[in-house]
Amino acid sequence: MSQPRAFLNVESSLLGRRWVGPTGEEERLAEAMAQATRLPLSLCQILVRRGVSPAEASGFLAPALRDLLPDPLSLRDMGPAAERFLAALKRREKIAVFADYDVDGGSSAALLLTWLRAMGHEATLYIPDRIDEGYGPNVPAMQALGREHRLILCVDCGTLSHEPIAAAGCDVVVLDHHLGAETLPAAVAVVNPNRQDEDGSLGHLCAAGVVFLMLVEANRRLRSEGVQGPDLMALLDLVALATVADVAPLIGVNRALVRQGLKVMARRERVGLTALADLARMDQAPTPYALGYVLGPRINAGGRIGQADLGARLLATDDPRKAAAIAARLEELNAERRDITERVREEAMAQAEARGIDGPLVWAAGEGWHPGVVGIVAARLKEATNRPAVVIGLEGGIGKGSARSISGVDLGAAVHRVAAEGLLLKGGGHRMAAGLTVEAGQLEAAMERLSELLARQGAGSDGPREMKVDSLLMASAATPALVEQIEQAGPFGAAAPAPRFAFADMAVAGRRIGENHLRLTLSDGSGTAVEAMAFGAFDGPLGPALENPGHRRFHLVGRLELNHWGGRTKVQLKLEDAAEAHHEK
Repeated sequence: MSQPRAFLNVESSLLGRRWVGPTGEEERLAEAMAQATRLPLSLCQILVRRGVSPAEASGFLAPALRDLLPDPLSLRDMGPAAERFLAALKRREKIAVFADYDVDGGSSAALLLTWLRAMGHEATLYIPDRIDEGYGPNVPAMQALGREHRLILCVDCGTLSHEPIAAAGCDVVVLDHHLGAETLPAAVAVVNPNRQDEDGSLGHLCAAGVVFLMLVEANRRLRSEGVQGPDLMALLDLVALATVADVAPLIGVNRALVRQGLKVMARRERVGLTALADLARMDQAPTPYALGYVLGPRINAGGRIGQADLGARLLATDDPRKAAAIAARLEELNAERRDITERVREEAMAQAEARGIDGPLVWAAGEGWHPGVVGIVAARLKEATNRPAVVIGLEGGIGKGSARSISGVDLGAAVHRVAAEGLLLKGGGHRMAAGLTVEAGQLEAAMERLSELLARQGAGSDGPREMKVDSLLMASAATPALVEQIEQAGPFGAAAPAPRFAFADMAVAGRRIGENHLRLTLSDGSGTAVEAMAFGAFDGPLGPALENPGHRRFHLVGRLELNHWGGRTKVQLKLEDAAEAHHEK
């Protein structure tokens, strides 16, 4: 079967990508939808690529949480979990929340702490130190908590923690989303959409989504007893933050949770998030980008290189002074984290390139690399190579690493398999991210086996990396009204990328901003200009080619966004790729 023609005939762009546009069938369906719904054609093209039919379009553009929220009891063990949770509340038992040190863990803990506080009950927060204790429950911590508490809630962890949970000496409830093994720990309940005996229909939930569903069930049970539970809608800012920061796919109920959560966050009622947003100079309504790339890294900074519980404490506090102090500390730690990350990234990229980046897996390992940044560096390697990536910090003959995957490749399952085969000391995660511990002597063999398993899933089998383009636009069509219409199809993020638009045969004027960014003015001769920004342009060939284009003209691809500045709103293209426009003689 012959390959469809490249979009705008771009077989290899400046970044070595083949541009792929809508198929003929997708274009026909979009035109039919536009006629049937009276929606703009560009919006219909996005909906068609999302698999939305004309009959579903209005519901998709206005997702109602009440229509999409699943029955909490559709998850196994949810009934016993909610029952034990409420029993502890009614009996005024001491409750501990044991959470992971990332944004999802911190948000999950904050959901529980906030809900319990609204019911007049204070719980103990415990978050393990990434370096001293590692991920998940450990025997000493669980024993210590068990001596002082009647119930421990393990959030965003615990599904594989058989020994620590058995050692707790009190009741334990697990609320998690990481891949489960064939056997479950001896807890009162293990609520996890990625248990092996679940059907996987809610496998896209992050841990905070699972915790939220338990609170929905708890409120429902209270209501049946004539008791009013806390306002759950006011907690959706935490669910949205966790969903985006944990790179959970923005499909199904996740889409509605994030959309509603962004509205709640815009009200600026959570003092911790407000303090952090102000320090980060967020002066516009929150977006998924802000959650994933502005707030998320700052909340994570404590767990990565500082005090592990700072993020959760920030999210849970209702004291503005405490919030301001914690936010300031996280801002400092994040700046330090950025410096460490950049050093490790440079070394890891050089090592990966020397090893070869054309296979199914890209990996790097270094002595003394900070375990708090290896996940970020793995994500950077993945983005740079379009391959699953593993980055490992070695110390004392033991390597602790993080892995990040690409769409369509289940990394968590592969890491779990390598651990089960004995090549890793520990390993687990979910489709897009995983963690592992390995003996230095087994490192090469483990990575070779992981590479083999990922190759079976199709990793590394691509030719030139494809770039999907949703539509071609004239410069005059790039208006604020169009961007606002497109945003109705959001929120955009994992598994629901923002649409890309191409501008053909444009004259380019470029100006370098700082060391690495490029501001561009694009014109097509019609008298309308489009402003564009190419971030990190000089990390690759985009910057040098577009800074001094001479008389050459270019096709350009990127995502449209609104830029609010000085009381005016303008459209800006966030440039992702370009190709020289060749004219037939």
